[in-house]
Amino acid sequence: MQKIALFPGSFDPFTNGHMDVVLRGSRMFDEVIIAIGNNSSKQRYIPVEKMVEIIEEIFKDQPNIKVQSYKGLTAEFAREVGANFLLRGLRNTTDFEYENTIAQANHHINRELETVFLITSPALAAISSTIIREIHRFGGNVDDFIPFPISKIGDIPAQ
Repeated sequence: MQKIALFPGSFDPFTNGHMDVVLRGSRMFDEVIIAIGNNSSKQRYIPVEKMVEIIEEIFKDQPNIKVQSYKGLTAEFAREVGANFLLRGLRNTTDFEYENTIAQANHHINRELETVFLITSPALAAISSTIIREIHRFGGNVDDFIPFPISKIGDIPAQ
């Protein structure tokens, strides 16, 4: 049986920290599916379709890393794609508290699903999508925080 891990998130935007978790996870699992949650009640900074395209380009030479968007419960989506593992990165103890609760809920919904936590590499622990959006929104340079040229984002609608 293949070990398939789902790495779910909003990835708005996908960061160097996310990339680090995916690359490390890709050595542990036969396949890693980067699953971009599509929450219609939340306004995104970067459209899901654009983020899927950018992440696919980043990992185009790594056949065991795939990208999909989804709606609904993560645990149900994992079942749909045959993933038995959720891959999550932890930057700090606050992340652990939050992620632990979600892991328990996901396991309750899908008993076949195990969550695997990877501790974020120390050099990347301060990076968050929220901080990157704020820096970018106000004209700051985010090149050191994301694994793609900012020009790939294109025009961002006014918030």
